[in-house]
Amino acid sequence: MSYLKFDKNLLINLDQSLPKEILRTNKAGAYHCTTVTGCNTRKQHGLLVIPIKEMNDENHVLLSSLDETVIQHGAPFNLGIHRYKGGVYSPNGHKYLREFNCDTVPKLTYRVGGVILTKEKVFVAHENRILIKYTLLEAHSPTTLQFQPFLAFRNAASLCTENSQLNGSYEETENGVSFCLYPGYPRLYLQFNHKPEFVYEPHWYNGIEYIKDLAREEPFSEDLWVPGYFQLPIKKGESIIFSAGTEPAKPRSLSATFVKESQDRTPRTSFYNCLKNSAKQCYLKDGDKNYLLAGYPWFKILARDMLIALPGTTMAINHRDDFEKIMDTAVEALTKYLEDGTIDSTIKDIDLPDIPLWATWTIYQYFKFYGAADTIKKYGKTLELIINKVLDEKVGNLYIDDRGMLSTNGTIKPVTWMDVVGADGKPQLPRTGYIVEFNALWYNALMFACTLFEGEKENHSRYDEWQKTAALLKDAFVATFLNDHGYLYDYVDGNYMDLSVRPNMLIAAGLDFSPLDKSQRKRIIDIVTRELLTPNGIRTLSPKSYGYNPFFVGSARERVFSYFNGPTRPWLTGFYIDAYLRVFGMSGVAFLRRMLIGYEDDLTRECIGSLSELYDGNPPYNGHGAISFAPNIGEVLRALHTLNGFEI
Repeated sequence: MSYLKFDKNLLINLDQSLPKEILRTNKAGAYHCTTVTGCNTRKQHGLLVIPIKEMNDENHVLLSSLDETVIQHGAPFNLGIHRYKGGVYSPNGHKYLREFNCDTVPKLTYRVGGVILTKEKVFVAHENRILIKYTLLEAHSPTTLQFQPFLAFRNAASLCTENSQLNGSYEETENGVSFCLYPGYPRLYLQFNHKPEFVYEPHWYNGIEYIKDLAREEPFSEDLWVPGYFQLPIKKGESIIFSAGTEPAKPRSLSATFVKESQDRTPRTSFYNCLKNSAKQCYLKDGDKNYLLAGYPWFKILARDMLIALPGTTMAINHRDDFEKIMDTAVEALTKYLEDGTIDSTIKDIDLPDIPLWATWTIYQYFKFYGAADTIKKYGKTLELIINKVLDEKVGNLYIDDRGMLSTNGTIKPVTWMDVVGADGKPQLPRTGYIVEFNALWYNALMFACTLFEGEKENHSRYDEWQKTAALLKDAFVATFLNDHGYLYDYVDGNYMDLSVRPNMLIAAGLDFSPLDKSQRKRIIDIVTRELLTPNGIRTLSPKSYGYNPFFVGSARERVFSYFNGPTRPWLTGFYIDAYLRVFGMSGVAFLRRMLIGYEDDLTRECIGSLSELYDGNPPYNGHGAISFAPNIGEVLRALHTLNGFEI
């Protein structure tokens, strides 16, 4: 039985089915995303969405959707569904749905009278191609299928309007046709494993609406071009495979490709397997470089998100080789930046001041998995380079005082993970001066280096300086951040001490090398548990703090204000579990396992089988933002691995 399965009663109820989205990627930047019913609800949805480097760094929707029609005795039954002006849904293909199953690949079952038809989709790995397999399980009379492709050829962040610049001509290809609607785009090849009849009957379908964009108070209506339709008969027990790709396919190989791609999928039969599958969907290979995308459908390769997500999305699922490939790419980019200021064009934000600090944390996770010898061999030089560059103030916008404390200027542009900006382009949360997680990560890095290289001190000329700085920093950290209420200031800037109860102190409490003692960690855990912990992650601000706004809804301005002022972030759960186990040990395991149950519910709510970027801070804890977010996936996976290892 599938872990992710929905029946007719849910599928035909659009209030319940439209919020549920599915995502498939090719591990090279392209993706397919829509709802479980096939009705697109946001502009980023599409059957084939790809990055086009020759144009820009953005994703582009080529094929928005494909409407299928079952024809028996001359009567058509359209299985598609779109929303039009006034909230009208047409056609109403969802009423024929009987089941959605996502055990290995997404599978829809339709029933139209005596016809039972299944529809399965796979995205071909490392290729801009989606395959859809239609199998006729039951039919009592001759049956024909029609297919109408809805073409967009637009930026995924924009919308299409009817225009005269569109090139409506097509070229025939084996078992199909191809289109290129606008200059600069690749050709889109639409093909079948059996030869279809193509009827060229072009129309604009105007006023298609996307309710997710409507709710976000963004442009939400567009026009899509349908060039005509394909038609071919299908017999009981027969399968028809449709292919949409940027290169022509070999129709005879489509069936074998579909089987191979299906077999390569991790069965979604458990919480762990769902997250493992989602983790692997974020892998990205580009030539000889390997990366980790921050999330879908709009995030790119972001340095901090990649470093935070990497241990859980690779090592925690036994993908050491992928960790090393991705980390080696990141290390190369970071080393170039530290040595000569070169900013990598692919890994965004590599020049932010906390990136070297997060890199040391990621290397430390590698050490915990594979030991000192391998860590020294692979990343020892990188760790030493980072620490010495920080000590010498050679990291941009990062300064060290005579107590070993780090400070930064966060008033002009955001420098921490709480990086939202307002309409004026300035940080909505100007965290500046001494940042709590910066200094916690710095202390962890120093102590890690001292531990790692303890047996070879003579090979590291500044080893004694590392030890001395760590000793000074330990006392200075507590003196600077620990307040009389038992928790940590979020940041300290001159005489200003931010009293907001935020989760960044969790990072300090959760690190293995923490400047806090056990009793201090416990006080932090206690207040976080009381004020920040929810079934869906850790709140970004306590309900008792000024400015608490738990719901990420409304206009862009309202969402900017809310972004880090209440909604939760599941990735912080990793640090919460680390800190909790350090304080309570084995007695806390049962509680932590119960706590993770909340995430299982999330796998069937928004993007099925994955975790959203953020969740409302108050019930019903709806998901928002990116529908699949790598740091959340990675840190929950790492938390599961930590709990499993703690019980051994």
